[in-house]
Amino acid sequence: MFTSINISSIYVLDQDEALDFYVGKLGLEIGADFDLGFMRWLTVQAPGQPDRQILLELPGPPSLDVDTAAQVRELVAKGAMGFTAGLTTADCHRTYEELVDKGVEFTQVPTEHFYGIDCGVRDPFGNNLRFTQPNPDIKPPTPEELKQEFTDPATNPGDCGTPA
Repeated sequence: MFTSINISSIYVLDQDEALDFYVGKLGLEIGADFDLGFMRWLTVQAPGQPDRQILLELPGPPSLDVDTAAQVRELVAKGAMGFTAGLTTADCHRTYEELVDKGVEFTQVPTEHFYGIDCGVRDPFGNNLRFTQPNPDIKPPTPEELKQEFTDPATNPGDCGTPA
């Protein structure tokens, strides 16, 4: 059967603007960038990690008809596509500060969870991304602890604002 996941896609509304954000601000690197004639195949990856790439895809043919592509563009712009990608960092707080300095929009400040420290980012099109500093000593919580962590405002501040 399957042995890995090698590519995922995120709908973007402008591939050059996407490159500026994903490469210029987030620090990913270009995996592939070429014209297939019917579409531009543009992927990014974590530096030195070619086994896992993200296709920065324009909504449209060949995968979507014109009407569906228009609907997808509207959903992307509203931020309604849900969680699109998760990235890993060695230092969530430092990465947060660096990205704030670059003007990246955050939906959640770095927040401690049982699995590590993570935060939420929105790309220029409305896609929701997260990056996490994994907890090396992860101990899965009980169902009660998990419910508490994600429902208690003190441990889950939600939308970006002043760090808790």
